[in-house]
Amino acid sequence: MHWLFGDQLGPHFLTPGEGGPGTETPLLMIEARSVFRRRRFHRAKAHLVLSAMRHRAAELGDRVTYVRADTYRQGLERAARGRPVGVHHPTSHAAVRLVRTLPKVTVGPARGFLVPMADFAAWADGHGDRRLRQEDFYRWVRRVHDLLMDGEQPVAGRWNLDHDNREPPPREAASLQVGRPYRPHEDDIDEEVRHDLDRWERDGDASFVGRDGPRLFPATRAEARRALRRFVEHRLATFGPYEDAMLAADPAMSHSLLSSSLNLGLLDPAECVERAERAWREGLAPLNSVEGFVRQIAGWREYVWQVYWYFGEDYRRSNALRHTAPLPDWWSGLDADAVRANCLRTVLAQVRDTGWTHHIPRLMVLGSHALQRGWDPAAVTDWFHRCFVDGYDWVMLPNVVGMSQYADGGRMTTKPYTSGGAYVNRMSDLCGPCVYRPGDRTGEHACPYTAGYWAFLDRHRELLAGNQRVARPVRQLDRLADLPEVLEQEHTRGDTPP
Repeated sequence: MHWLFGDQLGPHFLTPGEGGPGTETPLLMIEARSVFRRRRFHRAKAHLVLSAMRHRAAELGDRVTYVRADTYRQGLERAARGRPVGVHHPTSHAAVRLVRTLPKVTVGPARGFLVPMADFAAWADGHGDRRLRQEDFYRWVRRVHDLLMDGEQPVAGRWNLDHDNREPPPREAASLQVGRPYRPHEDDIDEEVRHDLDRWERDGDASFVGRDGPRLFPATRAEARRALRRFVEHRLATFGPYEDAMLAADPAMSHSLLSSSLNLGLLDPAECVERAERAWREGLAPLNSVEGFVRQIAGWREYVWQVYWYFGEDYRRSNALRHTAPLPDWWSGLDADAVRANCLRTVLAQVRDTGWTHHIPRLMVLGSHALQRGWDPAAVTDWFHRCFVDGYDWVMLPNVVGMSQYADGGRMTTKPYTSGGAYVNRMSDLCGPCVYRPGDRTGEHACPYTAGYWAFLDRHRELLAGNQRVARPVRQLDRLADLPEVLEQEHTRGDTPP
């Protein structure tokens, strides 16, 4: 038998060769209730994962044995009955530990990524003690996979078009004037999933956060392909300039919303970047938008996957800033209504209602607040894992520990990614109606991000003084006449909803 995990749902997981199953090999899928019992997932995420698994099982028909069990181990014992089982390399350290303790289970290479793990390890080992810069890795992937290349050089002579992709949102615009993202239609399988989730909650078998329904993200290969086509044809052209911008009434902007489909295995990254490159070569999208999209998938997504395995399990315990504060209940429960700060209230409500926001709200609103408040990075990582429809351990561990919370002390990034309210004000329309003012550090209208930024720098000034990218604002601390007042104010504020 060949075992398909719930994030290995596309056809590229069934092609023969390199540990893949033969065309007639029986397949196994296991729906383990214990997964939802152990963690308090977002309801929309639980719905999407179960819907995708059950849709895939329906497509595979008699070839698959679909087992609903309490644990993976019980499901395997019930279905395999001592027969040999093959499986592609799972996507988490915990799942790898599990399959390697099971009798007669053979683990093949990972699929769904552009670079084999051994190739990345060889590339990384060749760097010695130097930092593994994502930019260097991205250029290497571009060369190896001939993505946006003109012979040995990048097309148009530039590897990086980030400078063209940092525009604030159009002034006085409530939304970008682009085609709407693809949205699927629910069916009988979705109705069954929702009924089961209701029953599990009613019986006390599982507990969820957030709201569920209607389903917003693809649960089948056909839906995912339609979402990719819609993005490339109607949204890719405007993706680049505004990929870092935020609008309160337009959370999707021109983003692809394909991350959950990629992370479920419904789409292969190669088809996404190749489709985008083809759009540029056919004159359907500008280079800066296409390069920005290719960078997100062939650069950042691939890099995060690789360093998750390369850094190993000890990376999870990284805590260079020694942050240990627990997450407050209003945050854990997605209680956006308890928050007054418009940016945080808006973004937290988006997570509550959909299980998704794009990368800038994640990093510069949610992650920045957690970093400034000194919350335990392991708890923050778990929260992102549970509360986002595209959240998996391999995705969130490097993104949160490395980039968002700077808990690894700079192994992945060159500085902590946090800022005062001026950044949010420049890149969004969120500050205008807020009760706080981005330029105020103290007083009734003191922006919690502006005050929190200076309090964070002061708390870690000794560590950050030697970092070239933040040394200047650290030096400015001594020129802030109201710094004692700022620190007292933020100490008093604590973890109450800002």
